[in-house]
Amino acid sequence: MIAVTLDRPWLIARLSQPMRILSHAPYGAGYRTTDTVLWREVRNADLTPDFAVEDWFAGQMARAPGAVGMLTSRDVGTWRQAQAEVEGIRAGCVVTLGLSNAESVGRRLPWHSADYGTINILAATDAGLTEAAQLEALTIAVQARTAGVMAAGLALATGQATGTGTDCLALACMPGQGRYAGLHTAVGEAIGACVRQAVEEAAADWVAWRDAERARRAGG
Repeated sequence: MIAVTLDRPWLIARLSQPMRILSHAPYGAGYRTTDTVLWREVRNADLTPDFAVEDWFAGQMARAPGAVGMLTSRDVGTWRQAQAEVEGIRAGCVVTLGLSNAESVGRRLPWHSADYGTINILAATDAGLTEAAQLEALTIAVQARTAGVMAAGLALATGQATGTGTDCLALACMPGQGRYAGLHTAVGEAIGACVRQAVEEAAADWVAWRDAERARRAGG
């Protein structure tokens, strides 16, 4: 359902056909019909307070102006992918995840320039949905993101981590007559299952990377 190509500093996700994508991505937000979603890796050092990131990113996206674009400081080579099928309805997702700026929902931590990190998710389903149902499906992906992050058990001063301050999600489907996509539906279960699996795996990868970095610094 989603073919992924790593072409550093880009991660390229191509859908099997153009789909209606709903997202709050930094490029191509809202509803957009396309078969391509791009991740652009950036370095924390590049993201200075005076850096005009939106203008810069728009220039970068000139390579695929009709696509949806996301930004991450996480190594794009650490992406995770998962699929699920429920009652003949298929869903798939691609995730990159960093938890350096993790938050517990409803209680912000003081922001620091060294604390960049984000969770970027593309989820897609072959179910045909109305715009309202697609919005509901996006909320299911958000719930699954939260459940996957919480499984990592990352404790913060404000509580358990539920996400980061810069998460971005995109939900792709075909326009159709499906009116519901909640937790009681097959499409909701399929989307939730694949997103939760990929986020849990990516979060475990990040925790292992963080622990290895701490050990390296302590030993150095």
